[in-house]
Amino acid sequence: MEIDVQQVMDLVMLYGMKILTGIVIFIIGRWLARILRRVAERALTKGQADQIVISFVGNIVYVAVLVFAIVAALGAMGIETASFAAVIAAAGLAIGLALQGSLSNFAAGFLLAIFRPFKTGDYIEAAGTAGVVEQIEIFTTRFRTPDNKIIIVPNGAILGGNITNYSTMSTRRVDFVFGIGYGDDIDKAREILNTVIAADERIHQDPEPMVVVSELGDSSVNFTVRVWADAGNYWPLKFALTEMVKKKFDEAGVSIPFPQRDVHLYQADAA
Repeated sequence: MEIDVQQVMDLVMLYGMKILTGIVIFIIGRWLARILRRVAERALTKGQADQIVISFVGNIVYVAVLVFAIVAALGAMGIETASFAAVIAAAGLAIGLALQGSLSNFAAGFLLAIFRPFKTGDYIEAAGTAGVVEQIEIFTTRFRTPDNKIIIVPNGAILGGNITNYSTMSTRRVDFVFGIGYGDDIDKAREILNTVIAADERIHQDPEPMVVVSELGDSSVNFTVRVWADAGNYWPLKFALTEMVKKKFDEAGVSIPFPQRDVHLYQADAA
């Protein structure tokens, strides 16, 4: 069979031009995708958006423009894009169904970035975990516990429950309960508590500290003490004040009741 060289050359030129055009369209599309991603990220940065929002929107813009460029390049090469788009849609649906949990965490991370119930560095309690927020990622949030462990929690679990942020407010109330014996002098105990409070400079005077008899318990008269301090002083103050009250009560002879059990032994007479 004789090969028509001219016809082959014409086909090579035709399809070669189509392939070259497709490659050029793809290269220009990828370049444009990068430019638009940078524009979007800069606009969001100027608007002081959260970093996770900036990254998310930038990636979405890049992927959307790149997919459009790929489809346009395939069309320029003479490939039927309608069937190709249908395959992409079907694959996307299958992947979406398989990754429902991950997509839920992704959406939750996006909402956390928008509404910002906490930020990096805050000490929070959420999803049964308490710790300092190390990093808010797309699917998960990293916590560092007080004993220096890293816990990774899905964003969906955090958004679906209560979030307690201990770092939002600059001050916190520190609560104590001190019990004294029924035979002890209430006024003396109250004076000791007020003296200990006045001696600690970490305690704020506004709001005013509160020292009240709150309960007549089974074996003790209970004082409730409520003072305000800087959030960073919460635990140091709680530990120090508890120790100081015990020492001052001991010095003044004020008892602190504790559970006791009396054991009675009876000796039976020998038969």
